Amino acid sequence: MNKFFLLGLDLLAGLVLGAFFFGGLWWTVRKVLLVKSPAGWFFGSMLLRMSVTLAGFYWVGRGDWERLLACLLGFIVARGLVVGLNRRTTSQHRPAVKEASHAP
Repeated sequence: MNKFFLLGLDLLAGLVLGAFFFGGLWWTVRKVLLVKSPAGWFFGSMLLRMSVTLAGFYWVGRGDWERLLACLLGFIVARGLVVGLNRRTTSQHRPAVKEASHAP
């Protein structure tokens, strides 16, 4: 197969891994406000997200630095997408705040 096609697939795999990792983090932060044991949720989520992500990088890389770099680039792009999506959704749901008047 064409090397650029394979690197594109590695980039796509990085996007999926990044969406899983950062989307899972976003979900955990929102969920932890509603549970009795937030530390357990944070630890369990971190363990699951790190395990899946590291296994994915290991599987995608297969000892080739170019494949790892393409996967990492996709991972970083996914982070930007999840952060941007999070900012957009939270700003739409946040009520407008009145400014406080200051004393003279």
